[in-house]
Amino acid sequence: RIAAAGIPMHITQRGHNRSDTFLDEFDRALYLGFLLEASRRERCAIHAYVLMSNHTHLLVTPSTATGASRMMQHLGRRYVRSFNQRHHRSGTLWEDRFHSSIVDSSAYLLACSRYIDLNPVRAFMVQQPDEHEWSSYARLGLGRPDDLITPHPEYLALGNSPAAQQREYGEGGDGEHHGGK
Repeated sequence: RIAAAGIPMHITQRGHNRSDTFLDEFDRALYLGFLLEASRRERCAIHAYVLMSNHTHLLVTPSTATGASRMMQHLGRRYVRSFNQRHHRSGTLWEDRFHSSIVDSSAYLLACSRYIDLNPVRAFMVQQPDEHEWSSYARLGLGRPDDLITPHPEYLALGNSPAAQQREYGEGGDGEHHGGK
């Protein structure tokens, strides 16, 4: 697994046998709480995320080469233990370990972030990204508070004000509006 301090990574993790990893809103809220705790503990900046029914996507910049792995290990231990206790089950929840790829260019970083936030639209779960409350789109595209999100410098460069950044992010740099009511 390639990882370097200060280099963004796109991390995905799928449910074992593609089974659901979130059964209700409580599960999703618990996961995000554990993610916030683990990201702060391991000094990983979360730039984008989405929780789907059976997988997750994260855009993360670790401050150390081992930060992302340690964050995911901590998150996995806490979440799986809680999920199993809550749903009266045992065993693994995730398929293998998480998968990651380096996000090595500024253009790819914004494309990856938008890909993450548009995942529920592509999966036909919602028509607009702001209709899926379990993603970073509410923060990045609409400006709603989200303690989990640390805007990446490439996002901040989208405009000279939060409103301009949100508008440009929502338009995807192509002038077409991708969400927000």
